Amino acid sequence: MAEENQDGMTRRKFIQNTGLVLGGAIGGGILGGVIGSQTDTETMDDNTAGNENNANGTNGDTETHQEARVFFKRQQDFDVLRSATERIFPEDDNGPGAIELGVPYYIDRQLAGPWGLNAKEYMDGPFQEGEATQGSQTRVPRGDMFLIGLRRINAESQSRFDTSFYDLEDAEQQNEILQALENDDISMPGFTASEFLQTMIVATMEGAYCDPVYGGNRGMQGWQMKEFPGAQMAYINVIEDDEFHAMDPVSLHDHHS
Repeated sequence: MAEENQDGMTRRKFIQNTGLVLGGAIGGGILGGVIGSQTDTETMDDNTAGNENNANGTNGDTETHQEARVFFKRQQDFDVLRSATERIFPEDDNGPGAIELGVPYYIDRQLAGPWGLNAKEYMDGPFQEGEATQGSQTRVPRGDMFLIGLRRINAESQSRFDTSFYDLEDAEQQNEILQALENDDISMPGFTASEFLQTMIVATMEGAYCDPVYGGNRGMQGWQMKEFPGAQMAYINVIEDDEFHAMDPVSLHDHHS
């Protein structure tokens, strides 16, 4: 078990309560439990080193030849995304982090599709500030939101620490910038910084726990951490048993191979 951070939240406890993040509980300080669970900066150094090679799929240990950027044209933008998602879902003794799980590529694929264009959502005006219960009211598509948001993160890093976000050697400096997003201390055009951060956190969690056919949860390692069985065909043989049955997870792809 990882040591508890100052909020008393271990990574394992966080994984068990992931629904809190998916429910949008940013304002309650959940980010402190997410990005504060990794205090060892050496892990971040290893993850951010060699981003150029990793992002292009040349590291056979962590990425596959099927992974390639579709949405992000600039390597720099993708490197910021990689580092930001790793701070949101860091590697530790309990399992891999966002980079090893393929989360950045999951987000890249989603942004290249209808989700990134808000294709199935009503996006015409008039635009006005809505209630908190009404969700996003921005006219900015998610694809543009990510490009703007990631570049603002990098610009903030250059301003505060005179280096790119993905080259920061101190994980606490990266946490500081993400905390500034949560507090809306970084200006964004057409949407708030906290709205962008919440969108990125939700996308990160989806990438960590989705079926691998969608580009994330590489090797079903996210499911293995939660002991989630995946896309089993049936539970008829165990449904009436009282004890817990550990199962090897099954992907949708396994039913077609």
